[in-house]
Amino acid sequence: MPASFAPATARTIPLHVIEESALASWCAALPDAQAAWLKATGFSAALGEVALLPDTQGGISAAVAGFGTAAKRARGRFHIAAAAPKLPEGTYRIATFPEAGDPAQEALGWLLAGYCFTRYRDRGGLKARLVAPDDVDAARLETIAAGEFLTRDLINTPAADMGPDALEEATAGLAARHDAAFTSIRGDALLDRNFPLIHAVGRAGPQAPRLLDLRWGKMGPALTLVGKGVCFDTGGLNLKPAGSMGLMKKDMGGAATVLGLARTIMTLKLPLRLRVLVPAVENSVASASFRPQDILTARNGLTVEINNTDAEGRLVLADALALAAEERPDMLVSMATLTGAARVAVGPDIAPYYTGSDKWAHVLGRTARQEADPVWRMPFHTPYETMIEPGIADLDNAPGGGFAGSVTAALFLRRFVAEVPYIHFDIYGWQPADAPARPKGGVGQGARALLAALPEMLEI
Repeated sequence: MPASFAPATARTIPLHVIEESALASWCAALPDAQAAWLKATGFSAALGEVALLPDTQGGISAAVAGFGTAAKRARGRFHIAAAAPKLPEGTYRIATFPEAGDPAQEALGWLLAGYCFTRYRDRGGLKARLVAPDDVDAARLETIAAGEFLTRDLINTPAADMGPDALEEATAGLAARHDAAFTSIRGDALLDRNFPLIHAVGRAGPQAPRLLDLRWGKMGPALTLVGKGVCFDTGGLNLKPAGSMGLMKKDMGGAATVLGLARTIMTLKLPLRLRVLVPAVENSVASASFRPQDILTARNGLTVEINNTDAEGRLVLADALALAAEERPDMLVSMATLTGAARVAVGPDIAPYYTGSDKWAHVLGRTARQEADPVWRMPFHTPYETMIEPGIADLDNAPGGGFAGSVTAALFLRRFVAEVPYIHFDIYGWQPADAPARPKGGVGQGARALLAALPEMLEI
């Protein structure tokens, strides 16, 4: 289903969204036959529960969706999206909606529930469409959903069809559709242009490593998004075990998320100057692979001792961040599927982030709640800087000890952003099991919260 609402002129079925506490009073206003029917079905208005009310001809007069209780709703999000797949094919218009609900959030959830990855097989998908509720910005919600669909499609595509070549093609296509400038630096040209870490990580891959660079907008504050584009990660010579390698097509989830966000920003025509940088590589095993104990020199002159070739994401990001910082943008954001430690800390559903700005953290925390896009601030804990300093070089890409892995990775990246205002998201990029509006598979994290926060963060 496209990321769009049904036209307002469509023939619609009324949809009543009812809380458990309001069910009795709502049923009392129904015709006796419909009230008796609803009681006979056992409908209790539990969260995600659905019932259909018949008309006198045996058709559907209306649909009812349970909105549960406040306590149950607090355990999830996109509650009407839980009901949408249970409804028969048709076009629905919300006729009753509880005061406790957020119409815009629930409408977006319905759009997101319509996503289905169909590149390799027609898998059906959501049959029920929704007319946009009154008083919501339907065009904005459709744009946000379309950006999320792009992110999901990119992550869900396996590395055989989403290597550096395909990621470049997707980025170039996005630039062309929005009249943005695009360049790509590939292969040994990375060495000529002083991107040694990107080259080192990707030089053993079957497709040349590269740095993708998209620019859009001529006025307003400067926002640079940097996304980790490791299209597949074997771990390199520190080879991952099979259980850890199985989901590594998603290791370009940071790139996918910033590209989806960029699509949204450009479609909405936000008044800013946008730059997107994606170091696109495969971390492969071959005679050209970089090695443990190698010492590499980054773009900004810092030397890095390689103590684990599976800590490659921070390396490719380092060169891209150093380039971004040279222009001193008003905001620099990195998004990356960077550490397993972040998953241990907050699980797969929350995007931890790092920033030195208390103001930005306050704004982002508020918009995350508004947008049902959970994030959690983590500390740039400066005393841990010694953990990433190996002695033999300026930095260690994989400090031992097993402690604070997400924090030390963030501190590593901070060494490359100079004094530029910076936020780093250590995302997972994957939905482990089906949930309302989030089918199992690739998923964007943090992008909606950041999008909503940008006007206040950048004062636009």
